[in-house]
Amino acid sequence: MGMELIVAITIIVVVLFAALLGVLSRYRKCPSDKVLVIYGRVGNDKSGQTKSAKCIHGGASFIIPIIQAYQYMDLTPISINVDLKSALSKQNIRVDVPSRFTVGISTEPGIMQNAAERLLGLKMAEIQELAKDIIFGQLRLVIATMDIEEINTDRDKFLLAVSNNVEIELKKIGLRLINVNVTDINDESGYIDALGKEAAAKAINDAKKSVAEKNRDGEIGHANALMDQRIKVAAADATAIQGENDAKIEVAQSEANRREKEAEALRQATAAEKVQAAMALQEAYGAQERAEQQRAELVRASQRADIVVNAEIDKQQKEISAEAEAEVTRRRARGEADAIYAKMEAQARGVEEILTRQATGMRQLVNAAGGDPDAAVKFIIADKLEQLVQLQVDAIKNIKIDKVTVWDSMGGGENGTPTTANFLSGMLKSIPPMNELFQQAGMNLPEFLGTDASAGEAIPTNPEEKEEENTQAPS
Repeated sequence: MGMELIVAITIIVVVLFAALLGVLSRYRKCPSDKVLVIYGRVGNDKSGQTKSAKCIHGGASFIIPIIQAYQYMDLTPISINVDLKSALSKQNIRVDVPSRFTVGISTEPGIMQNAAERLLGLKMAEIQELAKDIIFGQLRLVIATMDIEEINTDRDKFLLAVSNNVEIELKKIGLRLINVNVTDINDESGYIDALGKEAAAKAINDAKKSVAEKNRDGEIGHANALMDQRIKVAAADATAIQGENDAKIEVAQSEANRREKEAEALRQATAAEKVQAAMALQEAYGAQERAEQQRAELVRASQRADIVVNAEIDKQQKEISAEAEAEVTRRRARGEADAIYAKMEAQARGVEEILTRQATGMRQLVNAAGGDPDAAVKFIIADKLEQLVQLQVDAIKNIKIDKVTVWDSMGGGENGTPTTANFLSGMLKSIPPMNELFQQAGMNLPEFLGTDASAGEAIPTNPEEKEEENTQAPS
């Protein structure tokens, strides 16, 4: 039984190892000089269409058995010799343009996909022939759009045009242009040779002209040099004579200056001796004066130090006292403020209590009057009537009149009263009537208190009298 188990385990291990080797054998790495093309069922692209192949360069991928297969494309450059003959130029002149092109499979994602679709399975020779045909056609097309002078002299422009046209067409089949080299350009009619001979003759003539101009410039230069030599020799002789004369004058002036400077030096030496002696005395006096000043400064500094130290001590004592007094004042002010606040708060509560009691009393008074506010006001006025009358009496009580002199002509007014009576009557009328006082307070005097002084009409005291007035008014 144990032997059979070992055999079964061994078989399972061998099968798993074989399966693992099979799986690993399907994992393919792509070398740097090749492109790995996986074809079969490889999925969809970004637009949702089914991809024909999957290209990998410089990586690795697992090849699913049965539904996928793979193949390599070589990236080795392909050299193509293009011996183009009798190509028609823009001037209808046929030229021979032997050249060599170097191409290879591109590694750009989109172009590499084109190579997988169009070049997979082809040999190098077949790819070379296909590219050669494309190059021939594009080279003829570029030559047909350019003059021979441009092709022959401006090689950069010609190679750029060839590279652009050939590159576009090679990308369509998955190739890229690596290098273009045009070896020589010839034509059947000898036009290029004629251009060369013309250029050579022009160069020779330019050289001869340049030589003649240089000879002429040499002769002119030689004559100018001789003329300058003679002028400069004469000028040099004159300058030499002038120099000798100037030298003699300078010697005489130098001698005079020497004597003058000797005298000046002697004078300055004598004056300097005297000045130095005076300066020595001045420095001695100055040193003594500075010593006295320093001694005075020392005494002054000592006295100032005593005063400053005492002043600082006094200042600190005053500051400490001031801080203490300020703290006492602040605490006293806080206590007074708290007392005032408590007093005002008590007064406010008292006023609030008085107003509350007054409102309660007014409410009870209105309720006692049967809910009639006018009757309640009448009760209040009746209660305060004595005070109101007293106010009117007090208005003229304190008027002090020592003597009033009246000259009465006894003429009287329109109603026949004398002038003195009118004066006293007007004086009494200056006291505000009770009805006006009520009107100024925004209230009306009750009817039972009398007549309206401003209107001069009697105010009815009861409803029966008011009805009698209404009935008598029309008559």
